[in-house]
Amino acid sequence: MEFTTKIREQAIKAHSRIVLPEGTEERTLKAADYVMSEGIAELILLGNPSEIKALADKLSLKNLAKAKIIDPNNNSNKEKYVDLLMKIRGEKIESRQQAEKLVATPLYLATLLVKNGEADGEVAGAQNTTGDVLRPAFQIVKTLPGISVVSGAFFMLFENKNVGDYGMMVFADCAVHPNPTAAELAQIAVSTANTTKAIANMQPRVALLSFSTKGSAKHEMVDKVVEATALAQKMAPEFQFDGELQADAAIVPAIGSKKAPGSTIAGYANVLVFPTLEVGNIAYKLVERLAGAEAVGPVLQGMAAPINDLSRGCSVDDIINMVAITSLQAASKKA
Repeated sequence: MEFTTKIREQAIKAHSRIVLPEGTEERTLKAADYVMSEGIAELILLGNPSEIKALADKLSLKNLAKAKIIDPNNNSNKEKYVDLLMKIRGEKIESRQQAEKLVATPLYLATLLVKNGEADGEVAGAQNTTGDVLRPAFQIVKTLPGISVVSGAFFMLFENKNVGDYGMMVFADCAVHPNPTAAELAQIAVSTANTTKAIANMQPRVALLSFSTKGSAKHEMVDKVVEATALAQKMAPEFQFDGELQADAAIVPAIGSKKAPGSTIAGYANVLVFPTLEVGNIAYKLVERLAGAEAVGPVLQGMAAPINDLSRGCSVDDIINMVAITSLQAASKKA
């Protein structure tokens, strides 16, 4: 079964509520119409109801009436969210007037809905920058307990089903944090293991990568990966982590057994954690372009509630898939 088909089917069973703050963006509305028609998630659309209805009529969308629509500029619950924002942000909010202005902003209202438990997750970015999407998320939803760093994972899908698990691997961090410390790298490894389990229902075998395997080179960058591996093993003993491993030792059994004898992961890793964002971003793009892999993501991980950022060049299918992924992330937090 194709990965995207599988996650959509799993999301139907999750019954998550996802807020889409870009409720008057055409691709978002087309995706929302499909999501509602298939029951992939319950949706909350933010935007002017008349504008949404006019766009729905123009695009011949028949299922948007099933979604809840909230107008940020004419919201009967505005004062409740103003109070919540002021409570969360404290002295960082200059005045109630400033809080009222922010609550009328769809990206802020969306995160407040998530924080208040009225939505299980958020998907945005079709018309907003990553910075604009993540700023209210960091300020309001914040990170998970014990996690200080947000990272981005890609599900890499290969035609060769012998790669990873049935043609799937997970790469991280490829999207967010430029140069993690050992402690932050350990958090990224644990977050990626959790993402792999929650979304792909795949038992993660996590390789923390370096240019060295088991002491073959000496350098402070290698030391960081060794320390991160030990920390990840302590943080999440229910998962398998190994490092430092070179890429070939992580994924080629013959090389793994030679370079890291006794390792249960070397040669069989299905999750690759890169030492820096630079390496991860370059690696996933090269694999996507040269190996013909499909990259699904980035899936943001480490937030206290799932908030995912789209590329502004995203397709309708990209939005549908990210709604399904966000739904599954939300369901895993309830479990």
